[in-house]
Amino acid sequence: MAGTPSTASTDPRRPGTTTAPGHRPATEPGFDTDVIVVGAGPTGLLLAGDLASAGVGVTVLERRPHETSNITRAFGVHARTLELLDARGLADELVKKGTEITGLRLFRRLSLDLSRLPSRFPFLLITPQYEVEKLLERRALTAGAVFRHGTELTGLDQSGDSVTVRLQDASGTRTTLRARYAVGTDGVRSTVRKAIGLPFPGVSVIKSIVLADVKLTDEPADLLTVNGAGDAFAFVAPFGDGWYRVMGWNRSRQVPDSEPVDLDEVREIARRALGTDFGMHDARWISRFHSDERQAPSYRKGRVFLAGDAAHVHSPAGGQGMNTGMQDAANLSWKLASAVQGRTADPEGLLDTYESERHPVGAAVLRSSGAIVRLAMAHTPLQRACRSLAARLLSSVHPAAAKALGMISGIGISYGRPRGSHRLTGRRAPDLRLAEGRLYELLREGRFVLVGPFGGAPDAPAAPGRVIEAHWTTDRRTALLVRPDGYIAWACDHTTPR
Repeated sequence: MAGTPSTASTDPRRPGTTTAPGHRPATEPGFDTDVIVVGAGPTGLLLAGDLASAGVGVTVLERRPHETSNITRAFGVHARTLELLDARGLADELVKKGTEITGLRLFRRLSLDLSRLPSRFPFLLITPQYEVEKLLERRALTAGAVFRHGTELTGLDQSGDSVTVRLQDASGTRTTLRARYAVGTDGVRSTVRKAIGLPFPGVSVIKSIVLADVKLTDEPADLLTVNGAGDAFAFVAPFGDGWYRVMGWNRSRQVPDSEPVDLDEVREIARRALGTDFGMHDARWISRFHSDERQAPSYRKGRVFLAGDAAHVHSPAGGQGMNTGMQDAANLSWKLASAVQGRTADPEGLLDTYESERHPVGAAVLRSSGAIVRLAMAHTPLQRACRSLAARLLSSVHPAAAKALGMISGIGISYGRPRGSHRLTGRRAPDLRLAEGRLYELLREGRFVLVGPFGGAPDAPAAPGRVIEAHWTTDRRTALLVRPDGYIAWACDHTTPR
C-alpha cells in the first residue's frame, strides 16, 4: 500500500485506523459508517474516495499492514481510466510519473496506433500500481475515508436495512461494524464473495507465468516488446525510471506457483520468445503465478456488492485488470452515494444497474484478454496461421483495429440503452470543450452535467442531486445529461431557444 499522507493520523483508540482529522462525513445514527469497503487496492481506493467526496461515511478494511511495497502488480493505465482519474483531478499528476506508449506492436506483425484514440490521453501509461494507489489513497483520506489496516473480515450478515461485518485485527481483537452497504474489492480470493455465497466459476487458462522487475543492459527497440515464438512468449515494458517489467511463459516448464523462480529462468524465456534477454540484471522482484478466467454470476447480493478482481479475473494480456476494476468503482460509487443520501426515487432500481451495466463489460474483457493470450500461446501450425491472419486483419482494416483499441483502452465501452432512447444514451462522453471549461473538469464535483445551448430549454429528466449546467461554445442544439462517471444518461436533438 501507499504511504500515508502527512495530513493523516492514527486513531489511538483503534490500532491500525487511519483518518484525516476534521473531515469525516456524517453517518446516520445507528450505523458505524454508511458503506464498508473491503480491500484497499485501486478499485477500493477509488470507490472510497468517491463516496467520501460525496459526503458518505466510508470505512476501508484491509488485511495487510499499512506499508509501501515494491511489488508492482499491475503496471498499465489505459486511456479510459486516465479519463476517470482526470474527472478526479489526478490524471495529470500520474502521467508525470509514468511513460507514455502510443503504439503497440504484438507478435512482430500486429501494430496498433494508440495515438488515434479520441481521448485527451491517446496512449497507454506505464506506471507501477503503487503510484496509482498513492494518489487514490491520498484523495480518499483527504475526503474523510477511514482506513483500518491489519484488519481481517471473519464474517458478514445482512438484514433488510444493514450489513454487519465481523472483524479481527492483528492483535486478535474481535469487533463488528454496522453499515448500510458493503462492497467487496478484496481480490480473486475475496472473503466477501465467499461470505455471501456467490460462486466464482471459470478455468485456469495459463499456468506458470513468471513476472520480474529488472534492469536491462540493452534497451529494446520498441517501448513495448511482445512476441510469441515456439513454445514461449514474453513481454517487456519500461517503467520510465530505469526498471522494466518482464512477463514470460514457457510451455516446457509448467510447475506450481510455489516453485521457486530465479532470473536465469526469466532470461531463458525471453531468449526463446524474443531472441535476446537484453542483458537482464538486478531483479528487485520475481514471482510465479497462474492466470484464471472467472466471473461471479452476480455482482450484487442484497446490500453487498462485488467489484474488481472479486467479481471478475482474467489473463494479464491487454493489461485490463486494474483498469476494469477502477471502472467498476466509478460506475458504482455515484449510485451508492445517491441511494445512501436519498437522492433517487428508486434506489434499488438504480443500484441494480451496476450489475446490468458492468457484468457484460466483465464478460467482454474475459473474451478479449483470453483471445490475446490464446494468440500468444499458439504453437500448432494452424494456430500460428490464425494468429498471422488476425494480425494482418487488425493491422490493415481500420474498423477492426479501432474496435480492438476501443475495447482494450476502455474508450469504446458503452452501456445498453432503453428502447426508443437517443442513440447517444449509454455512450462514453468525450472531454467536451464547453463555455465553462472542459467537461471532465466539471465532473470533478461528482455531479451530473447538463450540456446544452445558451437560451435552450431542454426537458431533461430528473437527476440525483444538483445538476451543473454547461453550454456549447458553438451553435449546436443537442442537449446531453452526463452522469458523474462520464456516460451519457440522456440526450435530445434540436432544442429550441426560450
